[in-house]
Amino acid sequence: MKRLLILLPLLAACGTPQEQCIRQVTRDQRVVERLITETEENLRRGYAIETYVTTVTRWRPCGPGGVDEKGKPAPPQMCLDDIDVTRTRPKAIDLDAEAVKLRQLRTKRDALARQSSSSVAACKAQYPE
Repeated sequence: MKRLLILLPLLAACGTPQEQCIRQVTRDQRVVERLITETEENLRRGYAIETYVTTVTRWRPCGPGGVDEKGKPAPPQMCLDDIDVTRTRPKAIDLDAEAVKLRQLRTKRDALARQSSSSVAACKAQYPE
């Protein structure tokens, strides 16, 4: 099962040559779409969600426990480890500026859609299915 989960992203990245071509020429469109969705959510909530990374210290097993003086298994040796953890927090935003950004992103999306339509048609012509 683990092997399948590891291979799944690789298989998803494959696609037919036509799909790969279309995915490549519409990449900017997808980025702008994600930004539009994020901006709409920010306006709906009234604030943004900021992602940040922090370091925390945690105990982890780092060695065998061995055997105690009575011959019973001892607990494993524990060590402190610093690990990076990704967290989120609310962030204040200028709602008016966010609304302007949303209008600009929608304009950009429309321009990219017009631009990419000929590129998508070229992909379909070059790689018919």
